[in-house]
Amino acid sequence: MSSAVDDPTSRLAERTDGAIRLPLLLCLALLGALAPIATDLYLPGFPAIATDLGGDASGVQLTLTSFLVGLALGQLVMGPLSDRFGRRPPLVVSAVVCVVAGAVSALAPNLGVLVGARLVQGIAGAGGMVIGRAVVADLASGRAAAKAFTVMITVGGVAPVLAPLAGSLLAGPVGWRGMLWAVTGLCVLMLAAVLAGVPETHPRGSAATGTPYADGVRRLLRHRAYWSHTAVVACSFGVMMAYISSSPFVYQRVLGLSEVEYGVAFGLNAAGLIATGAVVSRLVDRIEPTRIIAGSLCLQVGATLALLLLVVVDAPAWTLAVAIFWAVLSNGGTIGTSAALAMSHVRDVAGTGSAFLGFSQFALGALVSPLVGLGGDGSALAPAVVMAIASLCAATAQLSSRSTSMSTATS
Repeated sequence: MSSAVDDPTSRLAERTDGAIRLPLLLCLALLGALAPIATDLYLPGFPAIATDLGGDASGVQLTLTSFLVGLALGQLVMGPLSDRFGRRPPLVVSAVVCVVAGAVSALAPNLGVLVGARLVQGIAGAGGMVIGRAVVADLASGRAAAKAFTVMITVGGVAPVLAPLAGSLLAGPVGWRGMLWAVTGLCVLMLAAVLAGVPETHPRGSAATGTPYADGVRRLLRHRAYWSHTAVVACSFGVMMAYISSSPFVYQRVLGLSEVEYGVAFGLNAAGLIATGAVVSRLVDRIEPTRIIAGSLCLQVGATLALLLLVVVDAPAWTLAVAIFWAVLSNGGTIGTSAALAMSHVRDVAGTGSAFLGFSQFALGALVSPLVGLGGDGSALAPAVVMAIASLCAATAQLSSRSTSMSTATS
């Protein structure tokens, strides 16, 4: 009898406002990290793909674009499906499809097949990200949810930093097909983790389950605070994407660092992000999440405005690196905590809420990435402007969420 109760495939997990158990949290973090790893791990193999499959640079770039498009759109599909049919069925199906699409990618005979397989893999891979967030919202709220989201998003934020390094180490020994097989292996690991460690947290018989997609969206529209916190997440993520997209040019062309020195600087920023996430995950036990967000946004706005000022006055190059470090570090206190607060308002349709939360991140990320190159690759002005505007928008959204909460409390 006890084994049946402990089997994650045969029971509905009980909701608790306490901490989510570490094994489950690690599984959910893996689900969230898979997509950014699959995005960046094979980047060093782009020239070889063009040579082997007879494509040009733009054609190979399309394999990345198709994956990101699938990742954004897939969240809008997988999230509502998890509200309708429960968390585990769509999660298992998406993991299986991710494995199959990964194998097709690694075996692709031409560029067209590779682009199509990556699109399908992106749509399926979105399931792990969006449903993982919904599982956290099902099981925890308040400080426990903020802690869990911070850990998950910190892991997800570090993954795209480490993935290209791992890809560069694999490029020589196994080639681009080997790198895509490595992504497929991670998909297999994700499937095994889902089957073994992720319970059903949203029963098909619940009142919120089985609601049409439009009804779920209407429920979201009624929660102004959800959209305010989602805007904080998206805009802070925009700061991060502006930094990531422009960093090779800013550090190497503007600051004059070598490739190795750029890697070290990028790693230091990643270490700061990890450390901040670890500190915030402990602070939420003693400090209100809204205060953590407010303090982190003050730091983010100050750092990005300082960066813009330093660029305009042509300050010494090392001062730009310091400002960027603090701007990146601040995301450890904004994204995860704001995501937890956003999801706390839509727990009855957590899958749909998670879908729009994730879609907003990638949509804004896709918007800011080309903007940072408008000033040319020898200037840091465009990245500084984009980062400053995104951080100011995040702060404005946070003020909006506070005014919404105050008006709700007095009504």
